[in-house]
Amino acid sequence: MTDNVNHPPHYNQGNIECLDAIESALTESEYIGHLKANILKYIWRLNLKGEPIENAEKANFYLSRLIYKLGDENLIAYVKRRDANG
Repeated sequence: MTDNVNHPPHYNQGNIECLDAIESALTESEYIGHLKANILKYIWRLNLKGEPIENAEKANFYLSRLIYKLGDENLIAYVKRRDANG
């Protein structure tokens, strides 16, 4: 079964998924901006294009990645503060 939300086949080339290539090409800040823009895009078009539930699921996909990424940043910042304070 094709998963058009989490791993759409049209965003893959070989073993590389487009979103992974984008993350590698951008700075951390730029990538977070990319995730935020996609969340906004799918919420914006919720009832205007395609199926609303699929748009909501796509927004949630990007939101989940954003939460994970922010969690990583918070953990890194915590470790740096902890290490700096001895």
